[in-house]
Amino acid sequence: MASPKLHDFRRIVVKVGSSLLIDSNAGEVRAGWLTALAADIADLHRGGRDVMIVSSGSIALGRSRLKLPRGPLKLEESQAAAAVGQIALARTWSEVLGAHDIGAGQILVTFQDTEERRRYLNARSTIGKLLEWRAVPVINENDTVATNEIRYGDNDRLAARVATMASADLLILLSDIDGLYTAPPGSNPDAKLIPVVESITAEIEGMAGAAGSELSRGGMRTKIEAGKIATSAGTHMLIASGKIDHPLKAIADGGPCTWFLTPANPVTARKRWIAGSLEPKGTLTIDAGAVVALRAGRSLLPAGVIRVDGQFARGDAVIVRGPDTHEIGRGLVAYDADDADKIKGRSSSDVMQILGITGRAEMIHRDDLVVGTAPG
Repeated sequence: MASPKLHDFRRIVVKVGSSLLIDSNAGEVRAGWLTALAADIADLHRGGRDVMIVSSGSIALGRSRLKLPRGPLKLEESQAAAAVGQIALARTWSEVLGAHDIGAGQILVTFQDTEERRRYLNARSTIGKLLEWRAVPVINENDTVATNEIRYGDNDRLAARVATMASADLLILLSDIDGLYTAPPGSNPDAKLIPVVESITAEIEGMAGAAGSELSRGGMRTKIEAGKIATSAGTHMLIASGKIDHPLKAIADGGPCTWFLTPANPVTARKRWIAGSLEPKGTLTIDAGAVVALRAGRSLLPAGVIRVDGQFARGDAVIVRGPDTHEIGRGLVAYDADDADKIKGRSSSDVMQILGITGRAEMIHRDDLVVGTAPG
């Protein structure tokens, strides 16, 4: 099967690991390499693409700033080092992207932020607004507060979760190797690069090694796990070498890499999840005008809701019914049940006055809504 092309994708997550970003001997950012990567990102951005970055490096930078000795750190030491390093990391990304007149927005997440629906919806909304403003979200695990029990432990899987949360159609894992090989290339001269993986089988998983560098918690095995997360949610993934200058340009020019393909797309995969995998916690009954609007692909506004039933929280799945009680669709609601009941039938501009907070304009955003086919 032919490999896809980088310019085919509109929303791209680029994962950058510590071993690429940080010079392990100097304990500093590899400034020249990062400048070249930023130029690649700027090229994609100018082409109208949404770009997100998942960046490691806060603990490694913090170690350097604090002049900590080599060797393993205790949890609280890692958290403290991350607190120092995160400031330096954010400043670095802001400067290299700012040189191309691109704003950067820092987002720190934990495992729970991508697993618990309310937090998931908040993070998704923040990322979406930054992209709407043409800023580049720079995302990292919040190492200052994450404990061993609630952390990802590697940014490959975090990047995959971010990609699915943001409905990205491509995840790029920049690595110290240019893709998946049939065997470890360092020890087997006959190992061959696999350019395209159509599905992640047991055989593919068996090819993944577990080795990682001193600065990196991930190895090929975690990249395969990330591939399973991404492709099951409709996101293509590729592994490519980040050890060269302009690594994204190299991908665009057809350089060596491994593509992991998905048969779905992010929107249909996400909506399949909403429609079939989440237990509805309540029901919104809407008027005839709202039914027409939803079938035309619009969001559900508070003005169109005439009744609220059930006890649900923001981010929960709810059933949407028309005035004749027939199910119109299902979606993730943006308000708790009590607040939804207060603003039903009211215009979005009234929400601030009624609730005392500036809420979402939509009761259910169209990206979080699955509408069934009209009867008859």
